[in-house]
Amino acid sequence: MTQLVGRHRIAAAVAVAGIVVSGAHILGATVAHADDVKPSVPPGTEPSMAAALPIDANSPGLKLPQGGTLAPPKILDLVEVVEDLGGEQRRQETNQNVMMALQSEVLFPENSAVFNAQAASRIQAIAQEINTQKATRIRVFGFTDDQGSYEHGKELSKQRADAVQAELAKTVTSPGVTYDVRGYSEDYPIADNGTEEGRKKNRRVEITFPRGASG
Repeated sequence: MTQLVGRHRIAAAVAVAGIVVSGAHILGATVAHADDVKPSVPPGTEPSMAAALPIDANSPGLKLPQGGTLAPPKILDLVEVVEDLGGEQRRQETNQNVMMALQSEVLFPENSAVFNAQAASRIQAIAQEINTQKATRIRVFGFTDDQGSYEHGKELSKQRADAVQAELAKTVTSPGVTYDVRGYSEDYPIADNGTEEGRKKNRRVEITFPRGASG
């Protein structure tokens, strides 16, 4: 594994020949809800399939010690994560998908699902990239921190995801596009809810779509 760590950019890549366990793509209507049995990660964000790379176990270039054998082979996605200076927007790419996460504070007033003045332009920029990628399957997932009741967080996160989807739909022009829109409340935090900095990162809306041939 090779890992490069920068102040504002983290890229991790693992490439070993073999078999990939593919995550299922979850498609649904705009009013889709979370499953009754809670998965370990939001549906539709599991690792995606990559092409297998053939390796000759007998190749002298591998320089295996005498009696050594290769471990069971597999391939993991290339994952690249870029976060802006203030952490307001986070972009994660694999060789299959693009995920854009926007902190709720840059889109909505506190405890609200009504856009602020800057929200539309941010979402329209993402919609333009969706058009460039010619994506027709778009997931919009809302999340909150762990403050307040779980049910209130679930309602607020879904309302915010609905608002983002409605704004995307104004600009996305791909024919036959389908949206999976869900609210997950405090589930699936990406930071520590014990600090305000962590809670701020957890209050977010994620927009995920497949990479196209141009991506």
